[in-house]
Amino acid sequence: MGAQQTNHVKTFETYRPLLFSIAYRMLGSVMEAEDIVQETYLRYSNTRLDTIESPKAYLSTITTRLCLDYLKSAKVRREEYIGPWLPEPLRTDDAAVTPTDKYDMISMAALVLLEKLSPLERAVLLLREVFEYSYREIALIVEKSEANCRQSYHRAKQYLNKNRPRFTSSPTDQQKLVKGFMQAIQTGDVDSLNTFLADEVTLWSDGGGKATAARHPLVGKERITQLLLVSYRKRPASSEMELAEVNGVYSLVFRIENQVVGVMTFGSNEAGITDIWAVWNPDKLHYFH
Repeated sequence: MGAQQTNHVKTFETYRPLLFSIAYRMLGSVMEAEDIVQETYLRYSNTRLDTIESPKAYLSTITTRLCLDYLKSAKVRREEYIGPWLPEPLRTDDAAVTPTDKYDMISMAALVLLEKLSPLERAVLLLREVFEYSYREIALIVEKSEANCRQSYHRAKQYLNKNRPRFTSSPTDQQKLVKGFMQAIQTGDVDSLNTFLADEVTLWSDGGGKATAARHPLVGKERITQLLLVSYRKRPASSEMELAEVNGVYSLVFRIENQVVGVMTFGSNEAGITDIWAVWNPDKLHYFH
């Protein structure tokens, strides 16, 4: 490996976590984010280092633009997706994950809301809010005027403020809720399970046509309790359910013969669990361990 290539690799590895953080939040997919990061490196490795004023800005620009291009082609695929489309879960109790990766716009609730924004609004919001780029830097990255970027940011921020939960549980309370929820399912205790669910709790299940899952959201604790308990009773004898931190919150991971077959994350407030996002599509669990 020559000196030029060695320097490319060293510099790129410094910014790899940042690039993955941008791509994952933009795309909601670990697999696609990894592909984008790899393509970023290939393009970067073919560029002379002495022509790059700021490697961070250069790499962030490539990654963001690749994400914007990808989302244009992904729009039709996601519209034709069978059942609810949910972001790919990301395990965040790994020591290699940075604090930024754990909490800023990384929850399933936040990623689902980001999916409702236009690709440009999403990029501007993330670069400004999470990664603290200036409007001048953002304008250069997305190839828009600073005024346009400010407008996109304010539209995105207004949408998030209007639609994100006003109140959420503290990490300690959320952990207690999820632990109690898991124990109630394991014991088959209907009354206990109901105490952990808000009255208007909603369950979204993503099977993508490749795993058994409800094709429409379920609303209401009675319907959801019945579905959860019946599903658990029908589980294979080799199945396991465990607690893990996923997308910055306590979640449940389902395994059969040590193979991850599902991940369930939660939104909650003082009324209990308000949202359940269950990913069963095997294509979205390849990178989960």
